[in-house]
Amino acid sequence: MLTGTSASAQHQPPVAPETESATTTALDGGALGLDQRLAWDTSQSAIDTQPGDYLLTNSRGQPVRLSDYRGKPLLLNFVYTGCFKICPTSSRALHKSVLGMRDRFGSEQFNVVTIGFNLPSDTPTAMREFAARQRIDDPNWDFLSPNSEDVPALAKDYGFAYVATPMGFDHTLQVSIIDASGKLTRQVYGDTFAADALGEPLKQLLGGGLIAHSSSFGDIFDKLRILCSVYDPVTGEYRTDYSLYLEIAGGLTFALTMLILAISEWRGRRALRRAATQ
Repeated sequence: MLTGTSASAQHQPPVAPETESATTTALDGGALGLDQRLAWDTSQSAIDTQPGDYLLTNSRGQPVRLSDYRGKPLLLNFVYTGCFKICPTSSRALHKSVLGMRDRFGSEQFNVVTIGFNLPSDTPTAMREFAARQRIDDPNWDFLSPNSEDVPALAKDYGFAYVATPMGFDHTLQVSIIDASGKLTRQVYGDTFAADALGEPLKQLLGGGLIAHSSSFGDIFDKLRILCSVYDPVTGEYRTDYSLYLEIAGGLTFALTMLILAISEWRGRRALRRAATQ
């Protein structure tokens, strides 16, 4: 199992202080495990690409397409349900991080998808039971089973590398961050996730196009709330930065004042022109 660095250290290859297999070999297979450098390159090569669309089955047995999640940012990771330690640990850590981001950013602002890559074992039932064991019950988090023939292409599109070993699977441990258009924008590595590792890139996606892409006043307010959220390293959680609200209010007040002055000046000149023509 390949663990790695946080998003803030992406110039370094992932390091595996604890793996489910002791040694490494080529990315394309073998009983020994992954070549970590090659796995890193594979993962990074997927950034700024548009993964293909695939038909999968959710844990309720319903067909879904990955394109169904477009319109909101998406967090996507891979697991195999037979994993006894690392996948459950990383899933619980991701769940904790997601709960924190839901609390600050809003429960409807982004989606999460976990894909089981070990077919035919990772069935919809197995994925549902895996989620239940990790106590993940989030209406905007789906556990999906792909078609077995799609797994190699699906993994390649998301920069996910895996190889079977006598102990299970050695695989990259990552969360892919996909924007609302379906483009993969960031890979976050590791089996634990500080709130800011996922929260900061997600915040950038959610807060982008504050006015231009806002459809209502409520949407503008939501984005203002997101932009005014800052990570507190002492508590490990997000909080509201009221100084940003004051800066925004000051900017709006200045803009409104300038608009009023411009209108007043225009009206004054218009009155003078009228007086001159009488």
